[in-house]
Parts: sequence; structure tokens; C-alpha cells
Amino acid sequence: MRKYSGERHMRIHTGERPYKCKLNDEAFKQSGHLTDPTMIHTEERPYKCNMCEYAYNKNGTLTRHMRIHTGERRYKCEVCGYACNQNAGLKTHMRIHTGERPYKCEVCVYACNRNGGLKTHMRIHTEERPNMCEVCGYACNWNGGLKTLIQVHTGDRPYNCEICGYACNRNGDSKAHMRMHTGEKPYKCEMCGYACNNSGTLKKHIRIDTRERGYKCEVCGYAFNESCSLKKHTRIHMGKTVQV
Repeated sequence: MRKYSGERHMRIHTGERPYKCKLNDEAFKQSGHLTDPTMIHTEERPYKCNMCEYAYNKNGTLTRHMRIHTGERRYKCEVCGYACNQNAGLKTHMRIHTGERPYKCEVCVYACNRNGGLKTHMRIHTEERPNMCEVCGYACNWNGGLKTLIQVHTGDRPYNCEICGYACNRNGDSKAHMRMHTGEKPYKCEMCGYACNNSGTLKKHIRIDTRERGYKCEVCGYAFNESCSLKKHTRIHMGKTVQV
């Protein structure tokens, strides 16, 4: 191994940051991270993508961006074969296999494997809904929810089943549908061994196993373990009201 590479690696352990910015007190472990400080502070972006409007202040960032257009996925998971175009993406993916959840919510017990996932979760506590639909005015706390809602308005169903022609507007629904064909049942009950092909069905099953009845009627107090059962029940009271 080259001496330079060895010295750079040791900075991970020592925390040494010998490359200092001339315009502020920020310091870096690698000279490549420092780049030309005037570009950062002046927002100069000389490295431009010739296929879209994106521009960057570092050539390395542009190189990684170009993999989106070329489809190159050089970072591969040795466990499941998943491939992506950035090393950081592979590190995040590996947490699925290791179970590592380093991003923890300070308000509740929630933890996740991505910083972006934690930011989205925090909006539950702050009630922030930055993604608003221009068609109906509905607002949600994550961009994926807005995209799905827009597809409801447009009727777009980009996820198509190659076996039966089924189409839907969410990738998760498409994956769950495919398990009907493959017979895969990855969601297992720890209490009785029951297995199913989607998480929603498992949650309903667990309510039955634990006798959890989280859906309570506000009129008579009767409780159910599924929202659809509660809706059917409330029609009884609605019918009585109409008769009166």
C-alpha cells in the first residue's frame, strides 16, 4: 500500500484534519474534500452535466452523478446481489442485512437506517407537511406520498406485472403482488408461525393473536381489530338514527 494511502487511512482513527479552508475555520482529512474554497463560498459550479441541468463544484461529484445517466452500478452487495452507483448507497443498503439502525428519534423509540428516513419521521412529531398537492390541496410529510397521490389524479400506474398484467402506482404494492405469483411469504408471526406476503396482513393477524382491538366505536364502545369492521359496525348506529 502506498505511504500516502496509509497516512490518509490513519486519519480515520486519529481524527486529524490537516487541510484547512482559507476562508473559514473548516478543516478536512483529504485534500480532495477541500477543493477550491472559493467555489463553495461563492456557489461556483464549474462541473456541468452534459445530459441534464445539474452542475457541481467538484469533478468527483459530477462523476458519481453521471452514473445515473449511464446506469453504471459498480457497488454490489455480496449478500443479495443488490447494486448501486455510490459507495454510500451500498453502506446504507448493508444495514438492511445487519439490522443496524443508527438514526434514532429523540422523541420516541423509532430508529432507522437512513438519515433521510429519520428526517421524514420527525415530521410526524412536528406535524410538518411540506409536500402539497396542487390538484386537491392535500399535504403530506414525505415526497413519496405526494408522488403517489399525483398518480391517483393522473391515473398513472407505472408498475406493471409481467405475468398477469396487473398495474399499480406504488412499487411496494407491485412487490407485494408479485409474491402472489412466487408464493413468497416473508412476513411471519413470532407467536404462532403464521406467514403472509405483506406487512398489512401480518399486522391484522397479530391483532387477532393478541386480541388487540384498536378500533373503538364512539357510540357504544364496542371495539374491533380492523378499521373496515368498525366502519361496517357504525352503519348500524347510522341506520338507527335514520329510523328515528
